[in-house]
Order: sequence, then structure tokens, then C-alpha cells
Amino acid sequence: MEKSRIDLPIGVTLDRFIKSKESEYPSAVGAFSQLLRDIALAAKVVNRELNKAGLIDIMGNVGNYNAGGDEQKKLDILANTRFIRALSKGGEVCGIISEESESFVDLENDGKYIVALDPLDGSSNIDVNVSVGTIFSIYKRITTINTALTETDFLQKGKYQIAAGYILYGPSSMLVFTTGNGVNGFTYEPSLGEFVLSNPNIYCNEEGNIYSINEGLSNSIIDLKVKKYIQNCKDNEYTARYIGSLVADFHRNLLKGGIYLYPATTKYPNGKLRLMFESNALAFVIEQAGGKATNGEMDILDIQPTTIHHTSPLYIGSKNMVNSLS
Repeated sequence: MEKSRIDLPIGVTLDRFIKSKESEYPSAVGAFSQLLRDIALAAKVVNRELNKAGLIDIMGNVGNYNAGGDEQKKLDILANTRFIRALSKGGEVCGIISEESESFVDLENDGKYIVALDPLDGSSNIDVNVSVGTIFSIYKRITTINTALTETDFLQKGKYQIAAGYILYGPSSMLVFTTGNGVNGFTYEPSLGEFVLSNPNIYCNEEGNIYSINEGLSNSIIDLKVKKYIQNCKDNEYTARYIGSLVADFHRNLLKGGIYLYPATTKYPNGKLRLMFESNALAFVIEQAGGKATNGEMDILDIQPTTIHHTSPLYIGSKNMVNSLS
């Protein structure tokens, strides 16, 4: 007999999950736990703004370009502001880098965490009501507490992340993250104002039949083995799925099995995706879920960034699919 709605459990909220896992996650105590809550709070605020984007004047361009050369949208700036404010107030975070900013922000406090943000990935899709997302990485600072931050604090390999994840703003909004002990997904329940555990212990299938790439780049791809791989996908009648929002493409392939490809091109010979704001975080998530991420030559998490806006090719998803490309 089907349970009535009143008998159904509410579920495990993000807050309750963090508390229950503190013994498993040495980092998830005190300040670190509050940091995750701050990210969740900012995500709720951005989710609210996105839900009314078509009703008030927050869509469209602002006429500027970010450090990566992308034209900034009004919602890029709004999301960046919301996350930086949320992370600045708690005191857990001492420094922030964002895809929307040229350099790092030193909050000049005694916090011990560094956060890297892509505040609104896929923002070019906002005007047509397609899913977008936020990507985040968390590191521990290297320099001594209560001293000025330097670029060294930010230019860390991805393997030194202590947590990473993303928020997908879609038909339902989800927070997916890892602290280095598996991957869990939380769906936002707006009537409660809570993220509730919906996808525990996410595992990415080792095989898949989805490939995600902007095939408009086909003629400008530099690496011939990538061209050959794409043709092989077609020969095997794999399913082509490309949204143009990295978070949305990645999330689908994480759950269903597949590969996302952004290769080096004649226009972007070093790749276009930013290591610190996009690739590192998603590589940490996929590896914790049993998948793999490379630049075609080495694991993404082993790359030493040379600048805050360091770029790299990215091949990420089901382990066997990525291995067959390498």
C-alpha cells in the first residue's frame, strides 16, 4: 500500500549530512562545515534570482569581458557578488579567486581556506532558459595565517583540493560535492529552503555511450586522435549530447555515463576551459565517482597551474571512454 505524503520522510538535509559525516571527513568540522553552508546559502540566493530572471531586468550583457575573454552577463556579475559576499562574511575563507576577476581577493582575516569560483557557468544560455551552474573548489592556504596572501596560495594542483563541487540550476536545483570520500548530490526543496540528500554515493559508469562536444569546432581541432575518436563515436552510433553549459553536460554524463570533450583548437591552442575554475573541481568530483579526467597527456589533477586563469584541454567522464582517448 502506497504511503500517504504525511508518512513520507523529509530526508537528510545538507546540514544533518555534514554533522553525521564529521567523523568520516576530518576537514568537515567547525569552520569547514560553515564554509559548505555558506556556499549552499549563496546557491539558494542565486537560484532565487535565476528563477525570476525573465521577469526583471537582470538578463543580457553588461558590455564587459572577463579575464577569459567571455562577454559578461548581468547574472554573471550578480552571481559573483552573491558568492563573494557569502564567503566573505563567515571568516572561514581568507582568499577568493573568480573567473569573473582578473586577480585574487585577499580578505585579510585569519581564515585558512582558499576558494576558487566559476560563479555562473553557461551564462550564455540564461536568455533562452537553459540550465546553468556554479562550480567551486576549496583548498587550504599555504602561507602562514595572518600574513598577506600570495599567488602561491592559489596556484595549487587540483590534487590538493580538500573539497569541490557544483550547483546545477535546472528543473530542480542540485548541489553535488565531494570532500575526498565519495560524491553526494542534494536537491533543493524550495518549500523547506533546504538541500536534501537525493543522490547518495554517486558512481559514474566505467562505460558510456554519450559524447559531448561542440562539433562546430571539428575543423579547428588540433589533435588528430580527438578527431578520430569523434568519428569512432559516430561509427558506433553513440548519442551526441551538447548543451553548452559545462555543469549540465557534466552532470548528465556523471549520472548516465559518457564523456565531455573540449580539445585544443586553432583559436585556443592551450584549450579554453580554466583549470582553477572549472576543470580541477569537476576532475576531483569525477575521480571520486570512479571516472577520469585528463588533458590528453596527463591527469587534470596533476597539472601545475602557472597563472590564475590557466587553461587546458579537458576530457572528462567515464573511465574507459577517457582511457580510450588517451
